[in-house]
Amino acid sequence: MGYYSEKLAGIRLRECYDIAPARVKQYLEAEIQYVLSRTKPEDSVLELGCGYGRVALEIAGAAKHVVGIDTAPESIALARSLVKDGMHCEFLEMDAAAPGFDDNRFDLVVCIQNGICAFGADPYVLVKEAIRVTCPGGHILFSSYSDKFWPHRLEWFEQQAERGLLGEIDYDTTGDGAIVCKDGFRAGAMGDVEFRELCKRIELEPNIFEVDESSLFCELVKPYDAFE
Repeated sequence: MGYYSEKLAGIRLRECYDIAPARVKQYLEAEIQYVLSRTKPEDSVLELGCGYGRVALEIAGAAKHVVGIDTAPESIALARSLVKDGMHCEFLEMDAAAPGFDDNRFDLVVCIQNGICAFGADPYVLVKEAIRVTCPGGHILFSSYSDKFWPHRLEWFEQQAERGLLGEIDYDTTGDGAIVCKDGFRAGAMGDVEFRELCKRIELEPNIFEVDESSLFCELVKPYDAFE
């Protein structure tokens, strides 16, 4: 997660979302709305890679308690500054691949907007740890990009590069679902096959579906006998 900690955090990260084209903003909102549809008022929710709190603060209005974690101190500081009185939401500096929580802590664990690829961590470790901290019977949501969204995604990252928020895009290596910049940034995407292969390693059956022709969600339910 070094890139987001060192180069794309806090106000700079928020600017990426502020400049997003209309179609990208629709995608971002559709992801949040799906997560909200899976959130119950009694839920304790964990968001992995929360950035400056864009998603977690929205979930906070629908859940009992929300915790957002991220490795970027600047992003966590900004997120904390955006918490209003009465919000049951907290932000912690923590690695999503090694969350310091007890087993069976959360009813819902969320990692959307392609965090599974953007973090630079082993997806197997990310999902395994997400399952570990989820209560038996609880849900885990990961999302990546739909192939249909590629032109809009590329346009958005081109705008970020033009603003100097990302490095110059390396068009020689960008493609096949991956955005690559000359300063070391790289984010691929997980398709249906990749999600299924990953879940097969974990020995859980996923529910994989498209939202808004922009996101590909992978939803898991933690069995009551998981990893015993």
